[in-house]
Amino acid sequence: DSLGWKRWFSEEKAENADLPRSSRDLGPFHRLFLLRVMRQDRIGAALTQFVLDNLGEEYIEQPPYDMQAAYEESSALSPFFFVLFPGVDPTSMIESMARTLGMTDANGRFMNISMGQGQEKIALNGLIKIAKEGGD
Repeated sequence: DSLGWKRWFSEEKAENADLPRSSRDLGPFHRLFLLRVMRQDRIGAALTQFVLDNLGEEYIEQPPYDMQAAYEESSALSPFFFVLFPGVDPTSMIESMARTLGMTDANGRFMNISMGQGQEKIALNGLIKIAKEGGD
């Protein structure tokens, strides 16, 4: 059976390949253990397929970000912040939402700060101002 294991191990997509005869009765969950031990490079794809097969697509596919729903869930006591990653820029979405709510930089109800060197004081001053004057 060692040739069967060698063949399985060398498969590009081992998670979809037939196991050697002695292990063909392994269920999908136990196949994950086998992949984790022998083919760690394929565990991500196998887990995605396992979740899809057993729980459904709603656990795999993320719905688009809903700015309106996020705003409605927020409050003065529970604001939201964006932690960004390279290639992610919600600025236009945030500015558009702010405009529809009548919040602009011009009227002092909106402040967009890209945090970086020297921006901490500006951000802190903005928070202090809105805390004193109130806001939405």
